[in-house]
Amino acid sequence: MKLGISSYSLYQAMHQGRMTIEEALDWTAELGAAHIEIVPGLGFDFFEDPDLEKRLVERAAKLSLTLSNYAIGANFITDNEENYEAEIERVISEVDRAARLGVKRMRHDVASREDTSILRFNEDLEKIAAACRRIADHAAGYGIITSVENHGYYVQASDRVQTLVHAVNRPNFKTTLDVGNFVCVDENPLTAVANNLPYASMVHIKDFYIRPAHRNPGEGWFRSAGGSYLRGAIAGQGDLDLVEIIGLVKSSGYDGFLSIEYEGMEDCLTGTRIAFENVRRIWEEA
Repeated sequence: MKLGISSYSLYQAMHQGRMTIEEALDWTAELGAAHIEIVPGLGFDFFEDPDLEKRLVERAAKLSLTLSNYAIGANFITDNEENYEAEIERVISEVDRAARLGVKRMRHDVASREDTSILRFNEDLEKIAAACRRIADHAAGYGIITSVENHGYYVQASDRVQTLVHAVNRPNFKTTLDVGNFVCVDENPLTAVANNLPYASMVHIKDFYIRPAHRNPGEGWFRSAGGSYLRGAIAGQGDLDLVEIIGLVKSSGYDGFLSIEYEGMEDCLTGTRIAFENVRRIWEEA
């Protein structure tokens, strides 16, 4: 297992001007992490800084820090065929960037809708899968595994993620498995993680505080699909049973990248550091 973080965890500091993405690599290495995931658009932008790719590769090599995963947004639900093709081509160009960064994992989103019903999902499935196949086929030339993450409500439940993975039917298309995100669609995370572990190319560790729908906690919370209140927590301090979940991941034989994704209300540097230490300890004790 290779424990690291997602640059998304440090977005607060980058957005506030306290840290650049290059300094985020320094901080991550000092933390003792083995890798960092690169999530553009949250605190830094490759289009605004064309030389950033090269600088990140050089910085990571100097720090002996692996750039593990490249994660971007995407939506193949479009108004017309022209926009559909344009979105596929855009994501393919991002695969090229991932290759230049030297990563071997790339997560891209696939779909977003207000109507998240299973009927709508079944109607959209083949169009989404066809786009993912083309992107995965392009990525295969670089030896890159592409993946879909369980987030965004529409393609978030474990059975929908599995359905898409099987529909794409490519050996290099898998899932970035976020152990916490299943609660956003009110799915038991332990059961959902067990369902999707065989398809995981990356594992994200995230924690949440969870309150019932009839108890509004106020500012800083959002709602699950079923109405429960959720708020990001430092991993190991929230309401998810991370001891059982991490134990399940470890006992499965998974030995790939494990990433902290912190999105709580505490300072992001403090929250990410404590989460990293907690997850390392839980893994060692599992």
